[in-house]
Amino acid sequence: MAETAPSISYWFDYWRDACERSVLFLDILRRRGNDYLEQSMRLAPNVLNFQPEVLIDGRTLQRPVNYALVRIVPPADVAINPSKRPFIVFDPRAGHGPGIGGMKHDSEIGVALRAGHACYFVGFLPHPIPGQTIEDVCRAEAHFVRKVIELHPRAEGKPVLIGNCQAGWQIMMMAALEPDLPGPILIAGSPLSYWAGVRGKNPMRYLGGMLGGTWLTELTSDLGDGVFDGAWLISNFESSNPSNTLWTKQYNVYSKVDTEGPRYLEFEKWWGNPVLLNGGEIQFIVDELFVGNRLAAGEIVMGGQAVDLRNIKSPIIVFCSFGDDITPPQQALDWLLDLYRDADDIIASGQTIAYCLHPSVGHLGIFVSGKVAKKEHEEFVFNIDLIDVMPPGLYEIVLSEADPATAHVELISGKYIAKLSPRTLDDIRALGCNDAADERRFETVARVSEINKGLYERFLQPTVQALSTPATAEFLRETHPNRVAFRAFSDRNPSMRAVAVAAEKVKANRHPVEPNNPYLAMEKIASSWIVTNLDIFAKWREAATENIFLSVYGMPWLQTGVGLAPARAEAEAIAIEAPKASALVDAAMLQGGPIEAGLRALLYIQAGEGADERHFNAIEALRKSTPEGATVGRRKLKEMMRAQAALLRADSTAALDAISKMLPNDAERRARLLVTVFDVATADGALPPDQMIRFDRVREAFGLAGARIDALSDLRKSKVA
Repeated sequence: MAETAPSISYWFDYWRDACERSVLFLDILRRRGNDYLEQSMRLAPNVLNFQPEVLIDGRTLQRPVNYALVRIVPPADVAINPSKRPFIVFDPRAGHGPGIGGMKHDSEIGVALRAGHACYFVGFLPHPIPGQTIEDVCRAEAHFVRKVIELHPRAEGKPVLIGNCQAGWQIMMMAALEPDLPGPILIAGSPLSYWAGVRGKNPMRYLGGMLGGTWLTELTSDLGDGVFDGAWLISNFESSNPSNTLWTKQYNVYSKVDTEGPRYLEFEKWWGNPVLLNGGEIQFIVDELFVGNRLAAGEIVMGGQAVDLRNIKSPIIVFCSFGDDITPPQQALDWLLDLYRDADDIIASGQTIAYCLHPSVGHLGIFVSGKVAKKEHEEFVFNIDLIDVMPPGLYEIVLSEADPATAHVELISGKYIAKLSPRTLDDIRALGCNDAADERRFETVARVSEINKGLYERFLQPTVQALSTPATAEFLRETHPNRVAFRAFSDRNPSMRAVAVAAEKVKANRHPVEPNNPYLAMEKIASSWIVTNLDIFAKWREAATENIFLSVYGMPWLQTGVGLAPARAEAEAIAIEAPKASALVDAAMLQGGPIEAGLRALLYIQAGEGADERHFNAIEALRKSTPEGATVGRRKLKEMMRAQAALLRADSTAALDAISKMLPNDAERRARLLVTVFDVATADGALPPDQMIRFDRVREAFGLAGARIDALSDLRKSKVA
């Protein structure tokens, strides 16, 4: 009997807590439903945590769209520096409403504001303008960027564009059409190579093949009277992770019902309000991008102009994660393998491309997580000028934590050091990529999709369109399971009003169970069992999907039947020839003065080693060390860096030999400049042996062979430059 009493007590405590949690959980679902109804009645629903001020309503443009440019009003404790380049955050229109890039204080917008940058936001309304196209949206976004440039004449650089998920490939298309318009472009969790992935890990790329192509998308749009319901995209995302959708997300709230409600409601306000797209818009996306994969191939044409990503002149920053099951690193980066043979091609095209790999964060966390905002996005903001002036090439942004023992810690803006390390395309291939047989399978899917779509348009579409009306389309949207699930728990359901009253009584007299209660432990074990089994089902489904896809679309007779040649050589990226040395290059070797000579020397010393923010911050000293430096702004510095890097690539020996003719005859000025170059090169610590050898060569070019750095430093301290 002594053991029975505690057992009954444990059971009673657990049962009372479980009942109270159930009431509070239902009340959270009620509030979620009410939020859904409130958002659905708003003209421009969003989840921005900052005050917006509308500057341009896209509906007023010559080619109207449902997008808008808004200025983010800085909080009272934030001071904006007019000389700093502005930031523009583009939100994804992938089924959900706008605001995800600024939903939290620690967000893409938040970190840019705190760093003193003016911020703008491009969002959209729930309903598209009839007839608007993806091209119209791209042209509107270019118009928005021009407006921001006009508002910031004193800024030392063009605006930084941040595109999240779907918005990423959209601003890349815009930048390819308007290459002189934007500044650095950051694309976060954005797919650009839609067939890419790794076997056994990325099953969503098989979805188009499993559905027989894009004809179902067209059918769905026709049933919507020419409008596609974004709720279907949300359902697609949710189906990829059944354990989270069916259990974990809800159980996490139920198990932490006293504290988890606000975070859950904040997210669901965004997640649960799908927007609409024109049928033509979604058809372009699935035909041209996800199934056709024509963006990286340069096969998309807008306004008679090919959308070639190699046209983009701005630095491109790709932020992706190994934990992202929607846009894995391969889909974010393998477009480089389609466009270029090697890193030299990237250099020859004049492009600066940097990527950053997160080890674990999920798709939404890339642009929602406060931890990511405080680390990766903060470092992107702090180092955007460094990235902008980096010579053309492929780099990886590697973050390491700074501590008091870090060399020249005073030159570091945040808690981390962001280093741009040179990479090659082999580093991208090492992440995993398709072989020729896999590419052939996806080409087969694209052909099958075209055939099935043609059959649908010929035999079924006329009937479907004739039967669809605005009323039937609205009925189908309102009865979508996602919307019903939100609306059913709102106050429109009379039974939920009693839940609200009961929840207030529970909050007034709450009895949470003790953490060591054995029945609570049993609950958690049961929950983990449910999650494990749902994960097993998901893995089995993914494996079956992959096997079916590989088997069906790998059949030679099917590939031949859709028009693919029996054997096809691997496609090669078009080579971009690097500029060859010429009389003009020889003349350019001698152009410039001390600051150009210093930059050339620095780039020679750092060849192949990359740079971090300490180098960039220290390079300001190089500018100030010469009389000419006072007139060199950031844009001019970028031009100089790129020009000197190009000359070193053309003929490093001749470029180095020419330095002596660019320097003044004054030995003291040469010495002071050489010490400044050394200070910048050693900003991240002592030079390794190979760089020290290159520095010795620079010392000879300065006419100071054998001169000791410490002696030259003393000389500089004793004189005013």
